[in-house]
Parts: sequence; C-alpha cells; structure tokens
Amino acid sequence: MGFPCSQFGALVVLGRRGSPLWQLCPATGGAPQSDVPLGGSKSVLLGADVAVIRFCTSIDTLTPAQFIKDGDVLVSSGETFALGFFSPGNSSRRYLGIWYYKISEQIVVWVANRDRPINGTSGVLSLSQDGNLVIYDNTRNSTLWQTNASTVSYSARLLDSGNLVLFQGDRGSGGVVWQSFDHPTNTLLPNMKLGLDRRTGLEWFLTSWKSRDDPGTGEYSYRVEPNELPQLILFKGSTRVWRIPSWIKPGRNDKAETTESSILNATYVNNRDQVYAFYTPINASTLLTTFVDELGSLKMLTWVGKWVEFYSVPGDLCAAYGRCGSYGYCDLNNRPDFECTCLPGYEPSSAEEWYLRDALGGCIKERKALSMCGNGEGFVKVVNAIIPDTYKARLLMSLSVHECKDECLRNCSCLAYMSEAEGGERANCITWYENLMDVRKSVTRFPRGELDLYVRVDAVELGMSFGA
Repeated sequence: MGFPCSQFGALVVLGRRGSPLWQLCPATGGAPQSDVPLGGSKSVLLGADVAVIRFCTSIDTLTPAQFIKDGDVLVSSGETFALGFFSPGNSSRRYLGIWYYKISEQIVVWVANRDRPINGTSGVLSLSQDGNLVIYDNTRNSTLWQTNASTVSYSARLLDSGNLVLFQGDRGSGGVVWQSFDHPTNTLLPNMKLGLDRRTGLEWFLTSWKSRDDPGTGEYSYRVEPNELPQLILFKGSTRVWRIPSWIKPGRNDKAETTESSILNATYVNNRDQVYAFYTPINASTLLTTFVDELGSLKMLTWVGKWVEFYSVPGDLCAAYGRCGSYGYCDLNNRPDFECTCLPGYEPSSAEEWYLRDALGGCIKERKALSMCGNGEGFVKVVNAIIPDTYKARLLMSLSVHECKDECLRNCSCLAYMSEAEGGERANCITWYENLMDVRKSVTRFPRGELDLYVRVDAVELGMSFGA
C-alpha cells in the first residue's frame, strides 16, 4: 500500500500492528509531527512492537488492483480511523480490525475475523473477483473471512465514521452493497444502529469479546427487544442483566424520539420497517465510544486527552435486572436497610430469603383467595417508577388517564398500568398482564423512562392504602 518515500520524500514509522508512531515530513522542516508515540501505550489493545514501513500518503480506499498485507493500513480521509492487522493484549494471533488512528490509548472498535484468527503475519485483505472483501491466509492457502455482498462491488473505503463500506462504483457512485456498521462486534460508534430491520431480518447488536486477549464472540450481548414496546437489554446468554426502559412513543408516524444528555443525543425509532436506537455527540468533535466488555459491563467512554468513563452499567444494586424479583420494588433510598420491598398487595415469597437480603424469588399476592375481578378492587400508585419490563405489556394510544385506568380495570388479567397523559389530555397508555419485573425507583440518567405506576390491588389493600 502507498508509495516509496524516496519518490515523495517522507518517512512514516509504524508500529508492527499498523499504528503510526511518527512521521518525518520535509514540509515541516524534517521534524516529527508528534513528540509522543501515537501507538505505543502498553495499556492498550494494540501492541507496540516497532517496524519501519515507508509511505507518503494515507489511503482510505481499496480497489481490486490493491491488497493490504500485515503491516499495511487504510486510514480514513480525516485521519480519524485506521484499518489493519493487529494482535490484542498479550496474544500473538492476528486479526483485521479498525481503531482510532491518532489516539495514544488505542481502542479497537471492530474486528472482521474475530472467531478465525491468523497465526503469524501471513494475512492479506483484498477484493475477490466477485467483489467481496476477503481475508486470506497465505501460509495455509485458506480464506478466513469474507463479506456476503450479493452485488459486485468495485471498491472498499474506510470512512471517518469508522464504517468500512463496500461500494458498487468508484468511491460510492454506485451505492453501498455492504458495510461494517451492519455487522458490529462489541462497539457502538456514533450513528451506528442498534435494533432490527423488519424488512430484511437484519439485526444490529453488540457481543462482547471473550477476553482482553481474545476478540472472539463472548457471552454478553446488547440488543433491542423489538416487541410492541421496544427496550434495550444487556444479556448474558439468554439471561437479562440490565435494560434501558422502553421508549413508549411508538413512532409509527416515522418521527423519531430524541433525548439529550450532557454530551450526546440518543434517538429512538420504531416504525413498520425498522426499530432501532442510535446516538450522536452534541459536539461533532467529541469522540465517544460505547462497548460491552468481557465482564458484562456496558461502558461509554469519551476522549479528553485520555479515555474517560462517562458511564458504566449495571452501576448500582437496583440497576441489575430483576434485583427484587417479580412484583418486587427496588429503591436505593431504602439503604442502609434492604433496598427491596414488595409492591402494594404483595409479600415476600420467602421471608427467610428476604431476611438474608435475597429477593430474587420475588413477591406473591398477600390474599390469594380474594378475587381482584369485579370484587371492589382498584389501584394503588407507586410514584416516579421506571417503566417495568415491557416484554408482555400492551401499548394503547390516545387515551386519557381515566380511560387508561378503565381499560385495565375491565380486564381482570391486567395487573398494572402507566399513563403519559396529564390532566385531560390523551396520550400513550401501557398495561401489564404478566409478572411485573424490574420495577425500580427512577434515576435521573433516564428521565424519559419514569412515570407513576398504578398496581392492581384487592379491596382490602385498597381500603388500607386509602385509609392510611
């Protein structure tokens, strides 16, 4: 890749993993562009063994006449990201990945052959005759990874967004036929989608690395659960670990719902064709990266001369999914006593376990024999609660608060409801029909997910609540 420096008079020193250490340019009087090595940190995913390779220009596009061998890199036009072969942590195995180009503490944001590493430096990336990207092991004469584009492509380009794109025509003239943003590994970059394309069945989700030394598919995943009330959930295998409350505006009019924090905007879309979430930094120059680590934490980092953790979840006891079990309620304000209590009309399923501060068994109805169907039942309000798990919930649109209540009351299977409506307005109404799970006191980080929860109770509980 590139041209010999004797032709253009520049010298670039790269790390063995493909990251630049410094560049000698006649235009700057022969001085290195940086006094600090750009790829030499021992605490990062990329190694720091030095090899000298001579280039004069950055190349962001791969054509059928070119290939990338181990030691070469593609660099996006704005020099934000680089693509090349690397070894993670203490491993000697080689992978094709994308990382931030001019940052001393490197983070790999995408890995192509994550489950099929190369032993040695014999890997080559090229465009095959049918237009797909292919990683070939020259030593074993075998293909380790390739894209699955059904349309012949003519070039591959690394964009400043961190997206590796296959174009049908020269530099995008014929449209995109494949992109790495459609096949994430463990990292969500700004403007990457997390969700589902209902038309094609393509799902955008993250999966953790196996370890810091192995980017293979790990046991944790972060994905959108695309039901009537979508929610973002962190899984360990098939077990829920943590979730972001449902965004209840259905978006069927194709209007996205956007929420804002101090450094980013998060946008949620739910329409007939797609359901997905993505984020963008408020300041376009801010570098943000979100990833699922090998221990099951979802982290967002921002670059301010070093990587600083903006958040990490699960963060507190109540953030862990189902901390207080079914029909339980988690409130950190109850500490130092037990953070778990039961919802109105319910009691611990095991008093002994709750005494030991183990509430995973949840709560059961206090008076099982007393009917809650046409027998004087009603609702008790739980103020300022996070929207419970909506896996088995229903969304009813354009109802007043009273209509939402009546809708739940007339259905004997309805256990609780929430309403967005205020005063006499009409808005979204959510009703629940199975176990109420992951009910907790709201936190300021997700203000869009807090409402009053009205729990169905029997006549005795109703009388005690209003008589108190």
